[in-house]
Amino acid sequence: MLQPYLDAMRYGFLLLNENGRVVLASGHVLHQFRIDVGSIAEGDSLRQILRLVRNRAGARWNDIRVQLRRLANPNPSHTFTVLLGEQLLEVHVYSVDGGRWAVAFEDITARRAAETRADEMARHDSLTSLPNRLFLRERLEEALSRLKRSGEACAVLLIDLDRFKPVNDTLGHPMGDALLKKVADRLRSTVRPTDTVARIGGDEFVILQTNVRVASDTQALARRLVDLVGRTYMVDGHLLTIGASVGVALAPSDGTEADTLSKNADLALYRAKLDGRATYRFFEPEMDARMQARRRLELDMRQGLARREFQLHYQPQLQLEGNRLVGCEALIRWNHPERGMISPLDFIPLAEEIGLIVPIGEWVMRQACRDAMTWPTPLTVAVNVSPAQFKSERLVEMVMSALAASGLPATRLEVEITEGVLLQENAKTLQTLHRLRELGVRVSMDDFGTGYSSLSYLRSFPFDKIKIDRSFVSDLSANRDGVAIIRAIAGLGKSLGMTTVAEGVETHDQMERIRTEGCTDVQGYLISRPVSATELLAFLSSEHPPC
Repeated sequence: MLQPYLDAMRYGFLLLNENGRVVLASGHVLHQFRIDVGSIAEGDSLRQILRLVRNRAGARWNDIRVQLRRLANPNPSHTFTVLLGEQLLEVHVYSVDGGRWAVAFEDITARRAAETRADEMARHDSLTSLPNRLFLRERLEEALSRLKRSGEACAVLLIDLDRFKPVNDTLGHPMGDALLKKVADRLRSTVRPTDTVARIGGDEFVILQTNVRVASDTQALARRLVDLVGRTYMVDGHLLTIGASVGVALAPSDGTEADTLSKNADLALYRAKLDGRATYRFFEPEMDARMQARRRLELDMRQGLARREFQLHYQPQLQLEGNRLVGCEALIRWNHPERGMISPLDFIPLAEEIGLIVPIGEWVMRQACRDAMTWPTPLTVAVNVSPAQFKSERLVEMVMSALAASGLPATRLEVEITEGVLLQENAKTLQTLHRLRELGVRVSMDDFGTGYSSLSYLRSFPFDKIKIDRSFVSDLSANRDGVAIIRAIAGLGKSLGMTTVAEGVETHDQMERIRTEGCTDVQGYLISRPVSATELLAFLSSEHPPC
């Protein structure tokens, strides 16, 4: 009566009595063991069943017998697997009251194959088919184990692609993906079979070089990588050129733990990028010290913003016609409680890199507007705005809020930008500049003449003011080219209706030369050093002329 139900089960099933003889058997048992129908009958012994399996197993019987003997294990229940040819069976043994036991056989061949494929996919990058971060970690741990056992050295080479983002941004992600595949192929071609190439991020790759005898072997590999990745690619009819920066850490000299090696390779990569990209750098202990100092500076900067340790100093600007002050440029300073006054050159680049320049820049804007309200009308205040701030969607709203909160008229605020602002997302940036202009805010280009396309930007946006970089002013006495450049910029500004400000004026001779060449305004130590808000008020109220 039970046989039809047993045969309908997807498991093979045996019920054995206390003497190890068959009480019940499903048809799946016959199917799974490839035994002829009728070969197993009620009352057969477990020994007879194993003899039938032996005939099928052939040469592998000794291995299988060790497993199947566990059928008679007196433990209450247990599970094990048996490989019959290409078929993998999972065997579940359960103790039943009265000394009997039930045995269920499940064919898990397909399931185990699917699990193996899933595990393989989980350890490989789906785009390039290279090992991923998980697989790389396993290989690195194996290499470090060999290092401890036999002293076999290894190296980690961290590779970051240069100029890859513009490919994605201009040609689309499908083109970027196709390029990554070609990069992966080139990396495979430059290593030995014993080495591992992995993709661990968007455009980041790692090579684990094993059996390193001398550091020059790794140096040669790093040099090849920079050269090979930097060669031109042909992708879907497009000629593409990118580069590679490589950071290298050697074991055991740079660490014997996976995390330490990875961190040190990353520090070396950071140095390669600072040194101009498209190059390689080996880890040096000083890199870690510098990075620790950088992290401390970052933490101090975040705390300094909360503790109001930043201050604004102001440097007056003089209009040459009439010899009168027309405004001041706001310059940030950091009064660190332990390090003293820190120059913006030491912390602004880091603030831009980590995104802290946005809240710092907002504080500068609000404070500068508040301070300017204490100055005599119509003195203006100029505030530098970084490229990172222009990426923010709320720059214009922030400026409007600062003006509204302080009561400063928009015509007394001047926003200074560098060429770096216009290099990114040109159309969006110009739209933001036009919105600021519509508010009444003046816009000036700082450090004019130092960029390769400054003139083209004067055509794209009607700046109110162009500021001549101090490097041209300092060369006035020794370099005739400086005079010619200042004359040309002054003439350009006059023809376009723009104010021209010469920065870095320190002597009367420089100011007279600048006046002669046609500049309208000057700024520099001859007029005043940058001073605090309190000192500026005293300077403005002084009866003595600025110069």
